[in-house]
Amino acid sequence: MTTADLHTLTGAYALHALDADERERFERHAADCADCAREVRELSAAAARLGLAATVSPDPALKDRVMRRIGAVRQEPPRTIAVTAARPFGVRRPARWALAAALAAAASLGGTAVWQYERAQDARQQARGAQEQARQAERRAGQVAAVLTAPDATSRTAELAGGASGTVVVSRSRDRAVFIASRMPKPPRGKIYQLWYDDAGTMRSAGLMNPGRTTETVPLEGSVDGASGMGITVEPAGGSPAPTSAPLALLGLPA
Repeated sequence: MTTADLHTLTGAYALHALDADERERFERHAADCADCAREVRELSAAAARLGLAATVSPDPALKDRVMRRIGAVRQEPPRTIAVTAARPFGVRRPARWALAAALAAAASLGGTAVWQYERAQDARQQARGAQEQARQAERRAGQVAAVLTAPDATSRTAELAGGASGTVVVSRSRDRAVFIASRMPKPPRGKIYQLWYDDAGTMRSAGLMNPGRTTETVPLEGSVDGASGMGITVEPAGGSPAPTSAPLALLGLPA
């Protein structure tokens, strides 16, 4: 593959459509080609805007269907133990071992019932957790789409350490901003990236990034009004009320 061929892969790279070998060769090329690096950042931002503009909300009836299925799932029948009691001549009472087996069977049935109840409870909790995660994801996607598709949306992109890049998109009419990170290295174990608004030198928390993702589109929490820029720091898991480390990057907000 020639250098001319590599110049044509910016779109495929931005859409994650290259195989591992092509991706590695293009990244080596883009490290020395400012035009390709800039085009990738612009295409990545455009792809995020187009994709989130078509976000589809889950069916409102999904929760009811899940809860109905949980209540209707057939439980496994309890296992039983067949017991044959010995009958000594002239005596009609169960042998000791038969009585012990019957008691064990009763205990087994009780344990099975408890296990089935706990399993049903776990299923309901998992369904509620999945529903809450879906609501949060839908809310975040709606916030991102509202900014990226706003008529007055403006953006600014900056190079970050290690070949990463960051783009901040601002909508003044919606008083909100979105940060698009590309190829961010994973934070150290037990740490997380935290976003901040710069209010004339005072840093105001704007949310956390997902430590398991290197490319992410994040809606910044809070109002843009009063902020002149934004920053990124590495903080302990869970975030901090104020920055505890030097900023990895500071970006001025676009007008």
